[in-house]
Amino acid sequence: MMVRMEEDFADMQNLLNEVVRECMRFYQNLNQRSAAIQPKAMSMKELPQQGMGALSTLETFQNIYAQHLSGSAGSRYLGFVTGGSTPASVIGDWLVSVYDQNVMGTEDSVAGFIELETIEMLKGLFQLSSEFSGTFVSGATMANFVGLALGRQWVAHQLGINVSQKGLYALPTIHVAGGALHSSIHKALSMLGMGKESVHLIPCLPERESIDIEMLKEFLEEHKGEPCIVIANAGTVNTVDFDDIAAISKLKNDYSFWLHVDAAFGGFAACSPSYHHLVQGWEQADSITIDAHKWLNVPYDSAMQFTRHKHLQVEVFQNNAAYLGSSIENPEFVHLTPENSRRFRALPAWFTLKAYGQAGYQEVVERNIETARLLASKLANSKFFRLVAPTRLNVVCFTLVTDELTSEIIKKFLEILKQDGRIFLTPTIYQGTPAIRAAFSNWRTQPIDVEIIWNALCEMYGKVK
Repeated sequence: MMVRMEEDFADMQNLLNEVVRECMRFYQNLNQRSAAIQPKAMSMKELPQQGMGALSTLETFQNIYAQHLSGSAGSRYLGFVTGGSTPASVIGDWLVSVYDQNVMGTEDSVAGFIELETIEMLKGLFQLSSEFSGTFVSGATMANFVGLALGRQWVAHQLGINVSQKGLYALPTIHVAGGALHSSIHKALSMLGMGKESVHLIPCLPERESIDIEMLKEFLEEHKGEPCIVIANAGTVNTVDFDDIAAISKLKNDYSFWLHVDAAFGGFAACSPSYHHLVQGWEQADSITIDAHKWLNVPYDSAMQFTRHKHLQVEVFQNNAAYLGSSIENPEFVHLTPENSRRFRALPAWFTLKAYGQAGYQEVVERNIETARLLASKLANSKFFRLVAPTRLNVVCFTLVTDELTSEIIKKFLEILKQDGRIFLTPTIYQGTPAIRAAFSNWRTQPIDVEIIWNALCEMYGKVK
């Protein structure tokens, strides 16, 4: 017999109680769950002719799939700079689905105001001035996309062209310069039609991932008179190295360029008085990317883009549908990002910022940095491992001490670690050396976790031979 949606809705209290029980089972066993799980091959099921109802569907999910989900929300998942959702952000995220608001603007509910308020709180957290406006997007890739789209529009204006109206055919090649750029930059340039080959990789300082300012100046001098885009890193993924943003900003006095700062997780250095100097100068940036599902520890997917040039944002993303109203004087969100329909992403961030405040995030950031340095100190004194770069913030980059170091050896070691289940790490290549990254960005991670991580590394090292 088909269970109707109305019947499930009438039983909503019981259904939500069952969901809460499933959630608590997950949380209570999170420390025992494998940090990453290699899924088994499963046969795909066909769409049922008659639905089984919500409760039976939940039971089916629990029996077949739930046990194969990883513990990536836990304290020892150290891959991809992944945060874990704070309790307050989980509350907010659940309510997002319940309220199901489409935050296109501010006129049909208070949801839009909450997003504006959340952006203001985030500007306070990062100490960004009132010059900046911001909006929520799906992740750092989309935030970089928006920032570079504004940069493209700005460059076009310097050439007397409105590229959002005329199209790319009216533009010459736009030069994009940067040092150790994240892969999402290349992806965004591809989507924007500017092309991955528009990137000019400027050499970095010796043994660093920080751009050589003199080499950047030479590039700008060579292309003087040609407006371009410069991308500065506020935290590279391998070693969390920072470009000298203040020095790059000063170059704007003599050269014409749009400054985009990719601060996906390194921007959280601004939360701590001890590390705020790393982002000095970013107040002169034209656009900034910051991720929320990393160090803010809210559920996927969530990020913010900030800019000092909101008018350009409207030019690029204005939606011209008559029923959406004017976008020039008081632009709604629909005119500021690639999306028309928008999830209420600001609510989990609003909850966690209100719940834990500036002091709470300063504590998480500083504790994560301390745990990263604790692991780094163990690695530095080990006969099995060696650091390949200093641990500057929250990512430890290291490799194995072995007779023959190859990417295959690293891959084998990480596969053994994943099967062990206590921790999850990801591979990288740093200055030609096959290496491993351990990224600390979860609010749950404590110094005791470093002992578990260290024991797992040492015990599994012997199995890679």
